Amino acid sequence: MSETPFVPDFGTSDGPTRKMCFICSKGNLDMAYPALIMGNAALGEGCEVHIFFTFWGFDIINTATWDKLKFTMTGNTAMHMPQLDKIRPGLGSMSMPQPLGVLPGMTAAATAMMRNQLKDLGIPTVPEMLEQITEAGGHLWGCKLSADMMGLTKDDLYDGVEDIISASDFIELSEGAQVIFI
Repeated sequence: MSETPFVPDFGTSDGPTRKMCFICSKGNLDMAYPALIMGNAALGEGCEVHIFFTFWGFDIINTATWDKLKFTMTGNTAMHMPQLDKIRPGLGSMSMPQPLGVLPGMTAAATAMMRNQLKDLGIPTVPEMLEQITEAGGHLWGCKLSADMMGLTKDDLYDGVEDIISASDFIELSEGAQVIFI
């Protein structure tokens, strides 16, 4: 007799809706997109979606910073140049030496490169992604502790943010959900 692996029951069309919660704790350009893309995809699959923005993740929903998110290669050991194969076929991608990341202008160059790649792929900007998520019924939440630490209020945030809530409130809200920390 073969054993069937455990498969969680997230409900069917007759049962409860699958619920997913994402926690965004980082405000870099490359850390904004994972939760926004997965949240958008989950909404497309009929899931209930909640995204909680805490610490530097607040930059994603702060209207003063959301369109200025940066990408840095410093400390990102996976950073490579995938476009090199387009320039010189057969070269493939090449890892970037970490010390280059501290040179003046490297963060701006890496950010521009990533923004161009996203644009070429037709990926919406961060503000556009937030709008898509809220229009599709997703829920956006700010972290109270982070807001207090940064001196931010709900007026500083994207209009689609429903409220600034405590970590305890988010824990209650996420009951029964898959929680993904980014």
